[in-house]
Amino acid sequence: MSEKKKKIHLDFNTEWEYAPAPESADHVQLKKQYELFINGKWVKPSSGKYFDTINPATEEKLASIAEANEKDVDLAVKAARNAYDKYWSKMSGAERGKYIFRIARMLQEKAREFAVIESMDGGKPIRESRDIDIPLAASHFFYYAGWADKLEYAFPNRNPGPLGVAGQITPWNFPLLMVAWKLAPALATGNTVVLKPAETTSLTALKLAELIQEADLPPGVVNVVTGYGATGAAIVNHPDVDKIAFTGSTAVGKIIQRAIAGTHKKVTLELGGKAANIIFEDAPLDQAVEGIINGIFFNQGHVCCAGSRLFVQEGVYDTVLRKLKDRMETLIVGDPLDKNTDVGAINSQDQLRTIQEYLKIGQKEGAEMYQSSCPVPKKGFWCRPTLFLHASQSHRIVQEEIFGPVLAVQTFRTVAEVIEKANNTPYGLSAGVWTDKGSKIFNMTTQMRAGVVWANTYNKFDPTSPFGGYKESGFGREGGLHGLQPYLKM
Repeated sequence: MSEKKKKIHLDFNTEWEYAPAPESADHVQLKKQYELFINGKWVKPSSGKYFDTINPATEEKLASIAEANEKDVDLAVKAARNAYDKYWSKMSGAERGKYIFRIARMLQEKAREFAVIESMDGGKPIRESRDIDIPLAASHFFYYAGWADKLEYAFPNRNPGPLGVAGQITPWNFPLLMVAWKLAPALATGNTVVLKPAETTSLTALKLAELIQEADLPPGVVNVVTGYGATGAAIVNHPDVDKIAFTGSTAVGKIIQRAIAGTHKKVTLELGGKAANIIFEDAPLDQAVEGIINGIFFNQGHVCCAGSRLFVQEGVYDTVLRKLKDRMETLIVGDPLDKNTDVGAINSQDQLRTIQEYLKIGQKEGAEMYQSSCPVPKKGFWCRPTLFLHASQSHRIVQEEIFGPVLAVQTFRTVAEVIEKANNTPYGLSAGVWTDKGSKIFNMTTQMRAGVVWANTYNKFDPTSPFGGYKESGFGREGGLHGLQPYLKM
């Protein structure tokens, strides 16, 4: 490239700025205070306690949320049991499917409002909420509405039937989508539900409760109790809950396993991850780099399947690193409601502290830290996209889940070496492989201990496809035909 062309290229990169393109929030209807949704009604918490949910991008209060205790959870479970015995389990699959289909259609109609609330409450860019989270949530309701009257065909000669009351606990990284993953198959199979969303991102679950009320679902079929860990523990330990579905940390997953040991309760756990993204020399490098960016930075690293470990074959390491750094410099960190934003806010101040602690740990361990030079807002919770170079298998930033926009980079020479490195982690939720050889892809997927392995793409989800992990990433599957089984006795 000539000096003149270089200057034009540099001028373009440094002088070009996008004009703000904020998504309007004028149409969003939020209450100042949200109660518990029990037996089809909004009920005040017996303790009288509430907590604030805030916008992580501005630190402004969005609403007060009711804090449920054991008494409230017991009331919700009794409502769910009554609805199960009197209505839902006796209703035909076709009728249940109509209700679930109605929820899906109403969610589609209100998708814009749900997307804005998701970004305001969780900090993720509006492009992700608008184009991925909300459409996928609606798709899961549509998909499982179709299965409601076909269970005998899905599991022939097995006489499938519902379990009873399902307790469901969801995380803050995909607030509404994780609710849909759990709620839709539970309802399709004839179970009733007591749901606890994450305390920092309860708003879309509560808005969904409003929608469910509007859809005229029989009272008690879906109950939403908000609160902290004690609320979730009350659901797990309640003797009249038949099924626990949990997505969250491995540490809490282990506590749940111990709590239900020796009981009749069935359980599915979708826990932590430390996914490996592997780039071979024959990979389409530009496509691979974009996949890496999508897999760890566009979602602030807030997904358990985030590709937070990058393995690059030595022959293309310098090229990939250059392209990766160049692409990182173009990322815009800022207002989640701005359509230009690539990287939104960290969900909470506590999570930001955890990420910052890992940044210190990585440097202390001897890895080389590189961050993009993008400006970040002064108010709110932010972390620049970060690379750790010259990382090794023994580093904590390689072995432990960070849940932030932090990528640890290593090199490899052979297929055997990278498989050994990729599998050398307590987790086994997901992975990615980048190569133009189909045979290499199949060889990798048969040897990698991960529940999902994407090939020449990353973070692609579909309601027809099962998702779940190995090892300390949990057990059981959500999505697809497999997602029905945890809610059935056969």
